[in-house]
Amino acid sequence: MNMLRAAICAALFLAAFARALAAQDVTLSSPDGAVEITGTLLGFDGEFYRVQTQFGELTVDGSGVVCDGPGCPSLSGFVAEITLAGSSSMSEVLLPALIEGFALRNGYQTRREALPEGNFSHVLLRGQTPAARFTFIVSKTDAGLAALLADEADVAMALREIRPAEREAARAAGLGDLTAPGRSRVLALDAFVPVVAPSNPVREISLPQLARVLSGEITNWQELGGPDAPVSLHLPAAGSGLAQAVEDKLMAPFGSGFPAAARRHARSSALARQVLVDPFAIGIASYAEKGAARMLTLTGPCGFALKASRRAVKTEDYPLTVPMFLYLPARRLPKVARDFMAYVRGPAAQAVIRRAGFVDQAPELIPVSRQGSRLANAVLAAEGKAGLDELQRLVTALNGLQRLTVSFRFEPGSARPDAQSRSNIEQLARALEAGAYDAKELVFAGFSDGVGAAEGNRKIALKRAGAVQDAVIKAAETADISRVKIRTEGFGEALPMACDDSAWGRQINRRVEVWVR
Repeated sequence: MNMLRAAICAALFLAAFARALAAQDVTLSSPDGAVEITGTLLGFDGEFYRVQTQFGELTVDGSGVVCDGPGCPSLSGFVAEITLAGSSSMSEVLLPALIEGFALRNGYQTRREALPEGNFSHVLLRGQTPAARFTFIVSKTDAGLAALLADEADVAMALREIRPAEREAARAAGLGDLTAPGRSRVLALDAFVPVVAPSNPVREISLPQLARVLSGEITNWQELGGPDAPVSLHLPAAGSGLAQAVEDKLMAPFGSGFPAAARRHARSSALARQVLVDPFAIGIASYAEKGAARMLTLTGPCGFALKASRRAVKTEDYPLTVPMFLYLPARRLPKVARDFMAYVRGPAAQAVIRRAGFVDQAPELIPVSRQGSRLANAVLAAEGKAGLDELQRLVTALNGLQRLTVSFRFEPGSARPDAQSRSNIEQLARALEAGAYDAKELVFAGFSDGVGAAEGNRKIALKRAGAVQDAVIKAAETADISRVKIRTEGFGEALPMACDDSAWGRQINRRVEVWVR
């Protein structure tokens, strides 16, 4: 832990030094002198001062006071400073592309400036005058979250959801709940996928088998239906957000860990290139950076098959999805940063995300004609006449509707929507506020796993659908809901996505879909 802290401090030296210079005594006075606030300047965003006083931290509107003291910023030459720390794949590819897109839409020019240790800045210019500087501290998810907690970064970039210990540390540091609405953003979507060389004869693998391969328990391809040859294992770099996502989503549920002998790679693209030239290699790569390596299909003993695709990642039908997070502080960001955060949610940013190779969050409609494999699997899994009758009811209720790619799933053992679903609630709420579904019909359709009585599962599914509907309507504060016809349906276990013989399969099956007429 001490070594990690030392590394973080070294990586953030420049940003910390700049912040230290700003932390000087100032006095803020009203024009008539009736109000006077003295303290240490913590920051200035072009509009508001943040000052540490004897009464605690105060935020003061700059238009109503005069600043005096060595720490007072220049109002005429103000440059907004935003420091982002964390995931290398987000900082090297995705966010620079989004900043370029934001600059283009808002009339800025951009200039990239190299910094020590592989860090860099993107400067936004009005003509030749700097208006804002986005500084990237390129590291890992752990370091990015640590920098946010230490107030050494304005935004943390993470390839996984914040862990319970980090959440408690944030509370202790006065940052509040980083999982609360408005404190995190799902910027884009990715997934981790098992990849092999195109010449490898193995085409599919079950999740238990994958966990055993990654833990070093399976060492020969014969155990997977392949040739008599040793398995060459390739993994993401230790401590990277992608490696930790694999640990959280796959290894921990199966009680497994990574072997020390596996080859590690800092970038998924490098891992995929190594796998590509070795017919006996298998690796875990980012879906966005898998290159020409072939993905293995995930299977279960009941005959279901799940393959990563853009739509499967977007709907979370593929179970190993990895949302890409931005975690935000409890304080106000500069206006240009707030404008950028609003931009990344819009349709123009979704196009940039797609061009960068990641999965965007723009809603899409999936016609019934594209539901063939799901319905075929459901028919095969239906038990007796009661199961087929429920399928008929589903087809009748959803006839003429299209599935929206916005889906909702839940944290393991909880009724709380998972991180991607919480983002989807905000996204659908914004669409309702914008009138995107006026004069249309939305159906919140709940589904369950197959454990327990069918009637009970149907009631649970309907209750979940109602809870998601209520959460979306509550979040859509300015929407005129009377313009939209909304109803809920519960179909229980009628349309399974995966086998019910494992925890991950049951979690995939417990979901709420949205269908649109």
